[in-house]
Amino acid sequence: MAVSATIASAADRKEARSQVEFGIKVAEQGLWKEAIYRWERAVELDPTYAAAFNNLAVAYETAGLFDKAKKAYERALELDPKNVYIKQNFDLFKEINDRANRQPSR
Repeated sequence: MAVSATIASAADRKEARSQVEFGIKVAEQGLWKEAIYRWERAVELDPTYAAAFNNLAVAYETAGLFDKAKKAYERALELDPKNVYIKQNFDLFKEINDRANRQPSR
């Protein structure tokens, strides 16, 4: 799959990183809605920021927004396919969701 994204300006990349850092701080306080807002803003500013997509995926997962989480993980891996942290997070997400969606056998 080809990865295409608009190249962010240096100012946008800097602001995206600030949004990610702020998102981490509020997530640590359990303020997940605020974290989602900050990380959504970060990926708007820099659509090539894999770590921001990963953080956003974790936040969506925490909020029970599993379709959005899956898409965010997939985008993070498209942008940074060798990132072991993103891959581990996505693998764990898939494992938990597969188990939750599995029908009990009779």
